[in-house]
Amino acid sequence: MGRGRLRIYLGAAPGVGKTYAMLSEAHRRIERGTDVVVGFVEHHGRPRTEVMLHGLETVPRRALEHRGATFTEMDVDAVLERAPAVALVDELAHTNVPGSRNAKRWQDVEELLRAGIDVVSTVNIQHLESLGDVVESITGVRQRETVPDEVVRRADQIELVDMSPQALRRRMAHGNIYRPDRMDAALSNYFRPGNLTALRELALLWTADRVDEYLRQYRGEHGIRTTWQARERIVVGLTGGPEGRTLIRRAARLAEKGAGGEVLAVHIAASDGLKAVSPEELAVQRTLVEGLGGTFHHVIGEDVPSALLDFARGVNATQIVLGVSRRRAWQYVLGPGVSATVARESGPDLDVHIVTHDAAAKGRGLPIARGARLGRARIVGGWLVGVLGPALLGLLLKTVVPDLGLANDMLLFLTLTVAAALFGGMLPALASAAVGCLLLNYFFTTPFHRFTVSDPKNIVAIVIFVGVAVSVASVVDLAARRTHQAARLRAESEILSFLAGSILRGENSLDALLERLRETFAMDSVALLERDSEVEPWSCAAAVGGRPVGRPEDADVDIPVGDNLALVLSGRALRAEDRRVLGAFAAQAAVALDRQRLVGQAQEARELAESDRFRTALLAAVSHDLRTPLAGIKASVTSLRSHDVTWSETDREALLEGIEEGADRLAALIGNLLDMSRLNTGTVVPMIRETDLDEVVPMALSGVPEGSVELDIPETLPMVAVDRGLLERIVANIVENAVKYSPAGCPVLVSAGSLHDRVVLRVVDRGPGVPDTAKEHIFEPFQRLGDAPRGAGVGLGLAVARGFTEAIRATLTAEDTPGGGLTMVLTLPRTAAGPPAPPAERGGGGPHGREPGKGPRNRTSTEL
Repeated sequence: MGRGRLRIYLGAAPGVGKTYAMLSEAHRRIERGTDVVVGFVEHHGRPRTEVMLHGLETVPRRALEHRGATFTEMDVDAVLERAPAVALVDELAHTNVPGSRNAKRWQDVEELLRAGIDVVSTVNIQHLESLGDVVESITGVRQRETVPDEVVRRADQIELVDMSPQALRRRMAHGNIYRPDRMDAALSNYFRPGNLTALRELALLWTADRVDEYLRQYRGEHGIRTTWQARERIVVGLTGGPEGRTLIRRAARLAEKGAGGEVLAVHIAASDGLKAVSPEELAVQRTLVEGLGGTFHHVIGEDVPSALLDFARGVNATQIVLGVSRRRAWQYVLGPGVSATVARESGPDLDVHIVTHDAAAKGRGLPIARGARLGRARIVGGWLVGVLGPALLGLLLKTVVPDLGLANDMLLFLTLTVAAALFGGMLPALASAAVGCLLLNYFFTTPFHRFTVSDPKNIVAIVIFVGVAVSVASVVDLAARRTHQAARLRAESEILSFLAGSILRGENSLDALLERLRETFAMDSVALLERDSEVEPWSCAAAVGGRPVGRPEDADVDIPVGDNLALVLSGRALRAEDRRVLGAFAAQAAVALDRQRLVGQAQEARELAESDRFRTALLAAVSHDLRTPLAGIKASVTSLRSHDVTWSETDREALLEGIEEGADRLAALIGNLLDMSRLNTGTVVPMIRETDLDEVVPMALSGVPEGSVELDIPETLPMVAVDRGLLERIVANIVENAVKYSPAGCPVLVSAGSLHDRVVLRVVDRGPGVPDTAKEHIFEPFQRLGDAPRGAGVGLGLAVARGFTEAIRATLTAEDTPGGGLTMVLTLPRTAAGPPAPPAERGGGGPHGREPGKGPRNRTSTEL
């Protein structure tokens, strides 16, 4: 049996209609007679989606127990046994409940595909694994459920379900996606227009890349070499010469004329790497093309025209941009040149643009600044060896050893030429060869002491000497320059490797990056300047070092990053070849600046969202939880004031007790609300002092029933450095919360012990416990798990406890109790001069903490 086919509906965000489109496809296939079943589809309470499930056969789900709750997942075995032609499986990135057949739903889908069952599924762009960091930077939300990109890429068909942000927000406002109580928060947080626009762009670009991949695969399978002009792809051929910048800008203008145009700059290098080009100029051109939104490619090839055409056809290019040859007129005798050859062999599928430029027909010239890389001392040494060396050698050979013979004399002069090349490069070597030739002619060939040669053999020998000297000098000079370039490139690669590593490690501090740049190039100051437009003044976004400059024109070195951002350095002028690394630093600095601001904006958005959620939950609490005790108090008071009924003393006591209990509950609720408000506004000021734990804990238990708590607080515990009043509130809230969820007859254990420089207090209950995924959520305001009784509080007890804990620089965490239940672990700092700590005493297992309960009736004073 062959492998099944996978079809995926891809969306930019929840609510765009992926599940609806999948169910519509199912109905179309059923009308064509295809056997279709629903393996797993979740309608999320959306009426239109729920209606689409009518008429579709659904395979019963498998029920799983996890931490006392029941969940349902797709029954893979049942679907395999049913063996339909097509199975509908929603939410491909979903994580299955522990105990399921596979950890992830996409693994369930793989099993169905291997069994020959076609699968139709759905996924959102934010769930692709490779886009996790990008989505988090946009939305501020880290996606916990992801699917490997390769799983989605292997799909036989991917269909994008697209919807504009405005239309999606209208759907949200009409209640077609979330319930009304979640609508406002969603619209002001995740479903903001900017978020949706960015996610939509990600989905469109990812799908476009997938389409390109399909196209390349199809062209490769069918051996298609001609260009299909699906969209404009413009290849720019670069030689490393100064005309490259003109060609890149020309190609960018051509790409802008059509939608979706793409620029690909390519440099063809010989495999031996000996062809003289300017790496500095190539680095500048690479920065330019990437700044214009294009890409840079380096290709090895012996035949430049063939390699360029192969590259262009390989990327399905539609146009090639080349510059007019820099050859002089006489050099065309050697061949037509690259531009003419490419134009002749391009064929009808590729348009070739030959662009004029300032360097046309001016010759290629020698490589730029050859000797400048060797340093002044080496150049001076090379000239001394090249000019004075042959003169001294001639004097030595003439006076000390006059009879060595012409061949030996020529070898000695050739040695000086090689030494001059090693020291000073090509020009001193040529000078050495010329001086040596003249001295050999004057002193060592007949007739002597005249610049003439009578013997033809000597003429041949001198010509060979000059040729060998020039050749050897050229090779030695080239090897020396390549060695210098390799050393420099190695240093550059180390710097660039640091930059890449900092990105991978998530080190995005802009100041640290600028400081690294200042240290690398030994500059006085480095600054990143920005402006809103070309007419606005420059402002400093970040700077390190002393007295940074305020304008690019005042700096010793400036690297533009776009039109309105510039990296400026002061201290000394740098060589042009340093701009490659500077360009990398500038690009990374711009990214770090953007990320820094995005993180700040995301934090502001999260704070606004939290404030909005807090207000919404507060209104809900006031409307229900606070009104409940008020209603009880009102009813009891009304009954007591009634003259129509004669109440017995027992009845009156019961009504008065109800009033007192309601007032206590109301006071506790309001106290927690006020405490939460103070925590949110940062007005809690702890008064840290030495405190005995065995004195505070008993006082915190005044609000719990007698017999509901067991204490195990050794008197030998060290003193702790805390705010006594805040610690009492923390312990009271934790214990009352534990008592609330402990079964009858199982008292809560409160134990303490010392561990190194800390004192650990454990509050252990034997209640239902809390799932691992909810252990942090229970400390959030207004959080109550599903089985929490109504009227038991507004869900602030543990949130207040966690806030007070952080205020006194302690920690509060939740752990599982061995054998069932929850343990709250409160870790407190010991005082500096406490007594020696005995071995740690553990009172029992893990944290409790369902939902925060009410605070104690008797509150100790603290400075708030």
